[in-house]
Amino acid sequence: MGKTLDNIYTYQSLVYKGFIYFLSVFLIVFFFPKGGKFKYEFQKGKPWQYENLYAPIDFSIKKSEEELEAERRSIEEDRTLYYQFDNSVTLEIQSAFESALSNSIQNGQLSTGDASKYRSVVQDAFKQIYAYGIFQELPGANAIFLIKNNEAMTVGSSSFLDLEASKAQLTTLLENAGIPSSSNLAQMPVGLLESNVFYDEALTQKVLEDELSTLSYTRGEVDRGSLIITRGEVIEGENLKVLNSLREEYESDLWRGNNYYFILFGYTVLVALVLVMLLLFLKRYRPSIFENNNKVTFILVNILVMVVATTLMVKHYEGYVYVVPLCILPLVLKNFFDARLGLFTHVLTVLILGFVVPNSFEYVFLQTIAGIVTILTASELYKRANLFISVGQITLIYVIGYFAFHIIHEGGMDGIEWILFGIFVLNGLLTLFSQPLIYIYEKVFGLISDVSLLELSDTNSKLLKDLSNRAPGTFHHSLQVANLAEAAANAIGANAMLVRVGALQHDIGKMENPTFFTENQTTNSNPHDDIPPKESAKIIIGHVLKGIDMARKNNLPDRVIDFLRTHHGTTLVYYFYKKQSESGAEVDEEDFRYPGPIPFSKETAILMMADAVEAASKSLKNPTYPIIDEFVEKIVSGQMKANQFNNANITLKEIEMVKKILKQKLTNIYHLRVEYPE
Repeated sequence: MGKTLDNIYTYQSLVYKGFIYFLSVFLIVFFFPKGGKFKYEFQKGKPWQYENLYAPIDFSIKKSEEELEAERRSIEEDRTLYYQFDNSVTLEIQSAFESALSNSIQNGQLSTGDASKYRSVVQDAFKQIYAYGIFQELPGANAIFLIKNNEAMTVGSSSFLDLEASKAQLTTLLENAGIPSSSNLAQMPVGLLESNVFYDEALTQKVLEDELSTLSYTRGEVDRGSLIITRGEVIEGENLKVLNSLREEYESDLWRGNNYYFILFGYTVLVALVLVMLLLFLKRYRPSIFENNNKVTFILVNILVMVVATTLMVKHYEGYVYVVPLCILPLVLKNFFDARLGLFTHVLTVLILGFVVPNSFEYVFLQTIAGIVTILTASELYKRANLFISVGQITLIYVIGYFAFHIIHEGGMDGIEWILFGIFVLNGLLTLFSQPLIYIYEKVFGLISDVSLLELSDTNSKLLKDLSNRAPGTFHHSLQVANLAEAAANAIGANAMLVRVGALQHDIGKMENPTFFTENQTTNSNPHDDIPPKESAKIIIGHVLKGIDMARKNNLPDRVIDFLRTHHGTTLVYYFYKKQSESGAEVDEEDFRYPGPIPFSKETAILMMADAVEAASKSLKNPTYPIIDEFVEKIVSGQMKANQFNNANITLKEIEMVKKILKQKLTNIYHLRVEYPE
């Protein structure tokens, strides 16, 4: 018992995820709309005991499984076989023949004139034999489709040749031309023959699957109001098939049939699969989110809110299903996490809702497109105008999509339900609620949004004021790094606000021992001169861990603390490492290396580059653009050689853009002014 409890404690995070996962599946399926069963009971061969039955709806007469199986067998038996004609084989044979013929001429076996006639005879024979090619295996059909030069032609069995038959035919053709079969001139081209027609199983199977996919599962339609069966009529044959089709139509839509629990089980499996895909995505591509139970709960709660709101609307006001502002989901998730996770979660949620909404294809299509537009247009939501613009574009997508589907269904503009435009506008207005919802989520789940980042970027905050008072040089350095990093982030489409906040806070650990960092030394006295290089390195490296402690005590969000952890990656404190090496003392490289981790996002990679470049730029004497260019290239290249960006989702093209921005900004900073006369 104790061991079991220990295991539960050890794996409590996974246990919690399992619990919240199964709870989510249960709640989603529980809120799915349900209906009643078909109200008539009947059996084959028994008389119809009810009043005359008229079709209450339009429906299709479904084929029986035996009929469908017979049609499938017929299609498979009559399927067309496809073969590929390989032109390269004929070219190789021609080349081999020319080579052998050339050798015969050089050896004196043939004169030039005889060789020309011989070539003509053999080439004509090759052309005749390879008109439809030589089959590797003879087809077991009377006719096949031969793909030659990207064109399909029908070839009958009379034209089928395998390798043995083609050799016999070539021998006959040469004998007819006066070349005996026993001669070397006949045996040489015969020996060159190869098969060049091969069965294309993939194409044959694809065509067969396409034909099977067109197989109709219904035969005929029953219009609403049509008489299906009269009272006392025996239920058999066509009547039975019609009644079965009507019952299946009801049970598939209303959930209440003898197979209710099977249907319920099927929906449970599908919903479970969708949520498994979400968890696998998080584990594979967003491990930091997956490991955080609070964030996993937050994502699942958002999905549940949207599913419950939509299913309740379907149950009670089906025509108003588009009132539910589903695009709030990608808006919120993009704001707290990233665009890819927001879109992925939105698409999975739409797939779940596709089970229950009317006109599911239209719904899934419109909501998916709207979600994509949301991800593409919603940026910098702390700027109120951006949210209004994004909501306007989302509403426009709904309107355009509805117009398109209506034209497809009706073949014109007649019958447009203008009330839907009001519904789409209401959807857009409700989407604006995402701003206060984001604030609520921040307080409930302890997450951070761009609005909070804007507050953290205020240099009048207590933490940054302490930094400016206790380590003014570091504070000035942080401001410069923030400006460089923000400009670089804007250039490559990264989160500029997050980068700026991370840059402002990244060196707060230097407040502990400010004078041990050169930017805060106001005299020629350097405390590092009085201690061993190993101790100096320990103090320098320690500012990262001390900064993390300060950040946590001041309740800085984890996304900001990530910049403190990664801005030096696993690089060496090279100055003191070199100094220790030159002293002749024993050197352990790990004593002079930052603990890491290395950057794992575009934003943290940008900060590493900007921080190193800005700090090292203080050593430049009489900087010019060529000097700055070489200087930036050297620093960033060194970081890349040290594999500091291996875990960051930043491309080489984006790194080049970051370097370009850093060079431009440093050139502006160190631009020499005109010397004014005294």
